[in-house]
Amino acid sequence: MPRVEVELHIAAPPDRSWAAVVDVESYPACMENVRSLTVVEQNGPRERTTAWSVHLKGSVLEWTEAERIDEEARRFDFHQVSGDLAHFVGHWAIRPADDGGSLVSLHVEFDIGIPLLSEMLNPVAATALRENAEQMLTALERRLTGSV
Repeated sequence: MPRVEVELHIAAPPDRSWAAVVDVESYPACMENVRSLTVVEQNGPRERTTAWSVHLKGSVLEWTEAERIDEEARRFDFHQVSGDLAHFVGHWAIRPADDGGSLVSLHVEFDIGIPLLSEMLNPVAATALRENAEQMLTALERRLTGSV
């Protein structure tokens, strides 16, 4: 199953980076590839369900995911409960950097769900998802540091 892993150093303390990452409802305002994102259900401070719509290489990808938030570890795991892909799971994580900044990472594992075309489509989808993840992390960096 294809995996996408992207990490970016952000010159902001881990607590600030974590606050920005878990504030998913602000993503559409700062990430041009996120069309919409809504918290559909909040089950206490550690679990929620969100509905996503993102631009991905000229297409729109939509899904609903269940998220489990671990404030102490600064990580939230997610998995698709419905949507355009057959399988979509991953996590966001924040680690402290040696310079007082943050290492922000996004990890995704997916399956497009078309076995006969997966050999051809999975590399294309992986590239598109990697570029999308990089854009999301760069947008978080701009939001946190004010850089252009």
